[in-house]
Amino acid sequence: MGVMLKGKVQGASAWKGKELLKDDSWIYFWSEEAIASLESALKNVEQKGLQAPDFTKEDFPIPDLADEIAYFVDELENGRGFLLLRGLPVENYTEEQASIIYYGIGLHMGIPVSQNIKGDLLGHVRNIGAIDTSNVRVYETNETLPYHADLSDVVGLLSLRKAKSGGLSSLASAMTLYNEIQERYPEHLGILYRYFLMEHLGDGEPAFTPIFSYHDGKLSARYLRKYIEIAQEIAGHPLSKIEVEALDIIDSILHDKDIRIDMMLEPGDIQFANNYTVFHSRTQFEDHEDLELRRHLLRLWLKMPNARELAPDFPGRNGIAKREEAAGV
Repeated sequence: MGVMLKGKVQGASAWKGKELLKDDSWIYFWSEEAIASLESALKNVEQKGLQAPDFTKEDFPIPDLADEIAYFVDELENGRGFLLLRGLPVENYTEEQASIIYYGIGLHMGIPVSQNIKGDLLGHVRNIGAIDTSNVRVYETNETLPYHADLSDVVGLLSLRKAKSGGLSSLASAMTLYNEIQERYPEHLGILYRYFLMEHLGDGEPAFTPIFSYHDGKLSARYLRKYIEIAQEIAGHPLSKIEVEALDIIDSILHDKDIRIDMMLEPGDIQFANNYTVFHSRTQFEDHEDLELRRHLLRLWLKMPNARELAPDFPGRNGIAKREEAAGV
């Protein structure tokens, strides 16, 4: 177990949802000038005959948005840890055009990394309709997606279509979670610095990780209860009673309506979140029968230029190695 943070996390990253609902300062609205710049860069990619993700940031020039990009990058690491970018008119674009714009923005913020052993840099979040979901990653179903963090510095989602009903996106500050546990359940805090085994459902081998890690003046967090429980059971070491109690405490705090913030990602909305300071979730949804109308989001995992240094016992897994890389080929 590494060094524990004794005091509370201070600053903008330790937010509560009830406070954010008082204003919309956490929402960035694209201006007409910004959209024009993005569409100009889109045209440049199309004229070169390129598609996402097979182009570079030089192919998608947006010099007029340098200040905005710098703000996005800084806010994710040193601010609240999440962004909602609103107003991209995806109804005017084909799916490929929306993909190019979204991927282009990501290239200027960081480096896209692989989201699975196939090496996908641009993921599709949609319900594939599997009857048996036990071996399907939860984002491929219409089930509730529990609070978790992904295996990259930052995760991004662009909404192309929303569901017939449901499918709210929910965020909660892992920093506020820590403060609440420290204040109300301090006897459980040390347990969450211990190693837990986490499964990845075919996308890489299970790995040990603490839930909280404090290093170089910053607290980081990682969580996905379902995959922890699966990995511990498979390994023959089911969670102990006190470990279950600690995870129950996490879930109860994250689901507190005063702690979390819920939002419907409307078509065109882009959400970015720092995976070390913010946990994200999604409510269950009812989808359309017509496959062309079903809920569909594009996902990016980004390695960030200003990402925090992580402790040796809390390795940053920036992406999931492709199968041949995992096999040492």
